[in-house]
Amino acid sequence: MANDASTVFDLVILGGGSGGYAAALRAAQLGLDVALIEKNKLGGTCLHNGCIPTKALLHAGEIADQARESEQFGVKATFEGIDIAAVHKYKDDVISGLYKGLQGLVASRKVTYIEGEGRLSSPTSVDVNGQRIEGRHVVLATGSVPRSLPGLTIDGNRIISSDHALTLDRVPKTAIVLGGGVIGVEFASAWKSFGTDVTIVEGLPHLVPVEDENSSKLLERAFRKRGIKFNLGTFFQSAEYTADGVKVTLADGKTFEAEVLLVAIGRGPVSQNLGYEEQGVAMDRGYVLVDEYMRTNVPTISAVGDLVPTLQLAHVGFAEGILVAERLAGLKAVPVDYDGVPRVTYCHPEVASVGITEAKAKEVYGADKVVTLKYNLAGNGKSKILKTAGEIKLVQVRDGAVVGVHMVGDRMGEQVGEAQLIYNWEALPAEVAQLIHAHPTQNEAMGEAHLALAGKPLHSHD
Repeated sequence: MANDASTVFDLVILGGGSGGYAAALRAAQLGLDVALIEKNKLGGTCLHNGCIPTKALLHAGEIADQARESEQFGVKATFEGIDIAAVHKYKDDVISGLYKGLQGLVASRKVTYIEGEGRLSSPTSVDVNGQRIEGRHVVLATGSVPRSLPGLTIDGNRIISSDHALTLDRVPKTAIVLGGGVIGVEFASAWKSFGTDVTIVEGLPHLVPVEDENSSKLLERAFRKRGIKFNLGTFFQSAEYTADGVKVTLADGKTFEAEVLLVAIGRGPVSQNLGYEEQGVAMDRGYVLVDEYMRTNVPTISAVGDLVPTLQLAHVGFAEGILVAERLAGLKAVPVDYDGVPRVTYCHPEVASVGITEAKAKEVYGADKVVTLKYNLAGNGKSKILKTAGEIKLVQVRDGAVVGVHMVGDRMGEQVGEAQLIYNWEALPAEVAQLIHAHPTQNEAMGEAHLALAGKPLHSHD
């Protein structure tokens, strides 16, 4: 392996997704000499196979729904169907613009970008393209890929992953979605808007099972109203081809048939055959283990993003990458409070949250110390105008701070910014109630909920 001995980088980063490129940009900004290695495209899953393309599909679906439902707003419009090739062009144009911008950003920060499949070759080097790239520190950021189940082969034909679903050349007439988490409900929502007859199969008792149970129930109610079917509480057993589709059998013997089966049971870390174990990096079930400062057990190696067992969110990867860069540059690094990370599921209606659930709060503080309040969006003028239903639920430690904000409704993802400040700054309901929220906005619902929790409701009953 040839070694370019003339350069020893301060930081060598393996993986150019959200965590890797954030570390590269911040480290370069702080004066470190950085090499960034990526085998596919800069931007990783989020930009090319995740956040951005799925949200583009969901927005196209929203436009389709608005066209179908326009007469309820007094607007006469005709919905003539989905041109899936044009939808993909719109999606790909969004990706392309962001990709070019990101390439320019990395170049402008004078990051040495290397395209190729890298492998950890020592605690301070990565081999790529026949060359050994040396660094004083290495960051592992190799991300994740769609998971499957034992005996369930994703073939890209009738049994597909989210990667395949993003480039499907048709709108399936019927679809089974295996998994009722974020990925599953987002694709189910988009496909339903495109006209697909969708059934979600989720082994746990609720959709989006990591959310507050109230949010799950509100989403289930909304999906029933939309005609999205789901089967909860029974696990998958097997799948087989039929004459013209796929048949899924559950553990209780119940069967479902559809044109395609989307396997959306989550994503697993990309860590095999990359030299991690050989260099003594501690791992568990494929994940690289780190402390709160993203340090592995090897002093010269850190790891970030989907590769480590933290929340699999692009903005978590950004935060972890920035944390590592600042720590290595000698700044005071602050560990990520994962409860304080905003979480959004971009289905219709949206589910957004920050902080802990009511169940977790009772477990941590005791049931008698937890107060909750639900504010129905029916009392919010802008939500009425938009014809969206849902709630904002607040979880408070009695006489103390708000420790959870849980929201369901169209555009609730846009309200999670203030919710994040409320949780992370340990705000009291009375303090938020003092703030003036613009009328009429959906953001006003956040203020109204806190007014009510502070004991002085305005547009809601005691």
